[in-house]
Amino acid sequence: MYSILRKLIIVSFILLSFSLKVSAPCWKSLTIYELVPDEPYKRLIFATGMVETKSDTLAYNPLEAAAGIFQIRPIRLIDYNKRTGSRITRKDLFNYKTSEKIFLYYAEKAGPYNFEQIAKKWNGSGQLTIAYWNRIKHYL
Repeated sequence: MYSILRKLIIVSFILLSFSLKVSAPCWKSLTIYELVPDEPYKRLIFATGMVETKSDTLAYNPLEAAAGIFQIRPIRLIDYNKRTGSRITRKDLFNYKTSEKIFLYYAEKAGPYNFEQIAKKWNGSGQLTIAYWNRIKHYL
């Protein structure tokens, strides 16, 4: 009986010692953030939309036949379709995502990240591009 009691005490001591050493690990908290895509042209897109049409996706200028939020002219649409193999029509320019895709295509060609150069090339050429850039800067 004494040997059983002794074994029980030893086993109890071992289990007690083991349980004291085993505890939850000391972890610092882990925070997982959702990755947000980098949108380097977001401010320029907004500014250009405001200057061109006050962000009106259905805008149309009959003098230049320019359509959509970014006032894309027929010659630019023809050039874009030719360069990319797309078949976008003037009617498609009233879709924001389509117009944005075309704007970003030319922004990448003129940029990257040089907003002044992108805006001036988007607008055309000559002295009027300086005034255009000043209007864009107002919304950046």
